[in-house]
Amino acid sequence: MTEGDLERAILDYLAHLGVERGLADNTLSSYRRDLRRYLEHLGTIGRAVPAEVEEADVQAFVAVLRTGDDDHPPLGPASVARHVVTVRGLHRFWLREQLVMVDVAAEVRPPRPDQRLPKALPLDQVEAILEAAGAPGTTLARRDRALLEILYGTGARISEAVGIDVDDLDRDEGALLLRGKGGKQRIVPVGSYALAAIEAYLTTSRPLLVSATVSTPALFLNARGGRLSRQSAWTVLTRAARQAGVGVDVSPHTLRHSFATHLLDGGADVRVVQELLGHASVTTTQIYTLVTVDRLREVYAAAHPRAQR
Repeated sequence: MTEGDLERAILDYLAHLGVERGLADNTLSSYRRDLRRYLEHLGTIGRAVPAEVEEADVQAFVAVLRTGDDDHPPLGPASVARHVVTVRGLHRFWLREQLVMVDVAAEVRPPRPDQRLPKALPLDQVEAILEAAGAPGTTLARRDRALLEILYGTGARISEAVGIDVDDLDRDEGALLLRGKGGKQRIVPVGSYALAAIEAYLTTSRPLLVSATVSTPALFLNARGGRLSRQSAWTVLTRAARQAGVGVDVSPHTLRHSFATHLLDGGADVRVVQELLGHASVTTTQIYTLVTVDRLREVYAAAHPRAQR
């Protein structure tokens, strides 16, 4: 092959994507940008034809993407992963077209995304939010307090909480049916604080919210007597957090994270927490154990006489 064959081989791949695979123009533009940068990288290290490219060259490209260079800022894990997928597709195409004898990108893997630890609030902040929600003592305030007690007391997702029907709650047994993702159902225990808040709401507030024209089995109702929406439930929480002076971004998932973290801090088994959260795999739940380990490390560093230098 002659000078320029590397660029031509990349253009052939782009033509294959556009004509034979029929990729959309926007997607094709993304591939083109990624491969233009890959071509620049290969040019700077003296590669001129596909057969000259080695696995180390592909690995070096990934490293440059992550660290950046004089002309490009560092990319995040998701953007690097996209480039890797594009480059691996290119090398598979070259192998299939017999431009190379081996796929040197086959073993190159994108970097693992940074594991984001879930945010959990200290118990005193959770309690302050719950108190703020019910503080006015009005019809809607009692509903709001009951809703937030359920979110924190059961670890329910916001969609699960607003989807609760009155008949899903067994007040005698202290149990609640939740409908999770994919139609999966689970029964979770409900603590005394949440039960008391629900009882107050059902006896004094919900009857006032029930509409004469709209009939719904929903537990949590809006001011018009219909089922409370996810957006409105989110507003209930953010308003209560603001009134409580909790100066962090608080979402319904924050209460779910706090529920899980506080259980593990209290000695609950991770598989029990998995069942309560409705996670299909314990692997999903184990991210919360990282939070707990951080907490244990803090306590150890503060309390053990040989922990500090």
